[in-house]
Amino acid sequence: MGDDKLIIAGREFNSRLMVGTGKYANFHQMAEALEVSGAEIITVAVRRVNISDRNKESLLDYIDLKKYTLLPNTAGCYTADDAVRTCRLAREAGLSDFVKLEVLGDEKTLFPDNEELLKAAKILIKEGFTVLPYCSDDVILCRKLEDIGCAAVMPLGAPIGSGLGIRNPYNIRIILENIKVPVIVDAGVGAASDAAIAMELGCAGVLMNTAIAGAQDPIAMAEAMKLAVIAGRLSYKAGRIPRKLYATASSPLNGMLE
Repeated sequence: MGDDKLIIAGREFNSRLMVGTGKYANFHQMAEALEVSGAEIITVAVRRVNISDRNKESLLDYIDLKKYTLLPNTAGCYTADDAVRTCRLAREAGLSDFVKLEVLGDEKTLFPDNEELLKAAKILIKEGFTVLPYCSDDVILCRKLEDIGCAAVMPLGAPIGSGLGIRNPYNIRIILENIKVPVIVDAGVGAASDAAIAMELGCAGVLMNTAIAGAQDPIAMAEAMKLAVIAGRLSYKAGRIPRKLYATASSPLNGMLE
């Protein structure tokens, strides 16, 4: 599938799996999981990166910036102003202007604040950022994000870190039918089967962190997720058989001995 590229804002990527860098036991485990996953885009929470004193240990010391595309995210931001400030800081620190925009509305569910998200996205796009917004699985919201110039939309599959999988595949389907920019499922994946389902629906990619970092064996899970995304994409492109209520014989009846 070497010619089946993921294209975001004109940038081409071979892997459709995007992974985070938080919650690992240590930086060495994180680096090994990233390698095994085959991911090319990795998210980093700007608030977790030591950018004020480069003489101190930082997760960036364990990431080959020639190999990976950094996707700084605004995790922990609850207002548009805070999210915009965080993105500006990331760009000034030389991280990237390719950002995952999160504006949370509730500490318990970590659901996005759609109103503040749109507000922040408009500002960042005007300032030249490539914006990939984490959003609810709402086609109206996704259409608005696309209309203002977001490079992709990233609807949640389930609450962040919940591992519940794709709770509403029908909403994701509706989004896919109405949105032209890449649709990337972000949050809620727990097992390889969840990643495969997202890809079989036709999503352009899947982003996850806890599903890998929180697994009993993060390295093995990183490989499982890599394979699941590949399998799901192949299944989608191959075209599944229609669902039927009754059986259809696998072998033809003509030519049978009487």
